[in-house]
Amino acid sequence: MASPCELLTDVDNKTKAEELLSIVATEAWRIESKFSRYLDGNIIHKITNSNGLAVSVDEETAQLIDFSTTLYELTEGGFDITSGILRKVWSFKGKNKIPSNAAVTKILNSVGWDKANWDSPALTLKPGMQLDFGGIGKEYAVDRAGQLANTITDASCLINFGGDLLVTRPRKDGKAWSVGIEQPDTLTGSATRLIMLQQGGLATSGDTKRYILKDGKRYGHILDARTGWPIEDAPPTVTVAADTCIEAGMLTTIAMLHGPEAIEFLEAQEVRYWCG
Repeated sequence: MASPCELLTDVDNKTKAEELLSIVATEAWRIESKFSRYLDGNIIHKITNSNGLAVSVDEETAQLIDFSTTLYELTEGGFDITSGILRKVWSFKGKNKIPSNAAVTKILNSVGWDKANWDSPALTLKPGMQLDFGGIGKEYAVDRAGQLANTITDASCLINFGGDLLVTRPRKDGKAWSVGIEQPDTLTGSATRLIMLQQGGLATSGDTKRYILKDGKRYGHILDARTGWPIEDAPPTVTVAADTCIEAGMLTTIAMLHGPEAIEFLEAQEVRYWCG
């Protein structure tokens, strides 16, 4: 998941806690192994290296593609699971280099879900295109781990994968879980906002950690797949609470893609949200 992962639980014995931890960790590693774009031999690697040939996928992969297609349609192309290739021209790991307009325009030739042929269970990408579930992968993993945890315990669990999290059910003592949200640009890593969560998912999008500061302008890592450039004038961070983690993540992503109209979008959804 490329981030710290943790499980907090109300179970009252060590053996059960260790069993829960094993189940959650195993599911996280399973999803990582199956869908990471950085690993060879998995379904993502097979699709990316299909050289224009159709690839038949399993039911789980098909469901994620269907969900991603819905997000693509809801955002009018702003969210696109073929846009991961933009990382070839954008790097947010300690560099301050901004790509040229020509470089971005060129790489956009390999971006666009409308260029793919999805006829479930067969997916065909044009040569040079890539598939990337990074925009929904962690949230999906959190929800899957929560579903499995619920099958073996009626105790409340908080599953947190890099700040995307789920509370499986209310705690027996009636208390909420306290979740800290880090303020953008803080160097200490300390929380500046405390959210009380009884049940459901919580996700945060923003450029707290990954951005480029060049000539006084901040370029966040959330890219608009239609333009190949970072979203402008969006809140530094958006946090949303929803029934599931993947729903929360969907709403934060769409909100960020609305840029300066992010808050207006969230208000219309009638959800709990916090903007940094």
